[in-house]
Amino acid sequence: MSKMKKKDNVKDKTVRSINNNIRSSVRKLNPILRGIVGKKVDIAIRDLEFSEKRITKDIKKTLSSAVANAENNFQYDIDKLIVKEAYCGKKITMKRFRPRAKGRAAPILKPYSSVTIILSEAKKMESHGSKS
Repeated sequence: MSKMKKKDNVKDKTVRSINNNIRSSVRKLNPILRGIVGKKVDIAIRDLEFSEKRITKDIKKTLSSAVANAENNFQYDIDKLIVKEAYCGKKITMKRFRPRAKGRAAPILKPYSSVTIILSEAKKMESHGSKS
């Protein structure tokens, strides 16, 4: 009975890629991920390529992994893939300490995050018809 449910999930036409250890906070990742949701994959990769943020390299790597999963595991057409969802979650926070004046110490927090990118195949290519 459980095997039938697994076959139904394959028909859902979604592909995912998860990167569990990204050395950045969720607060810095969220705006970048919100910027790629709903875009075609090649446009999203281009936007990440020209972004000035350090962390976009890791996000681009995760997105490329999702595209490779779609191509190899599900035989999807790369040109029709869109970013359906992209979200991140908190992981561990490494705590380090920096020496300060008068024998004190100041904490340094190094947060880690996990990024999940879900791709789906576009239903059909629509042309907007208006020529100006």
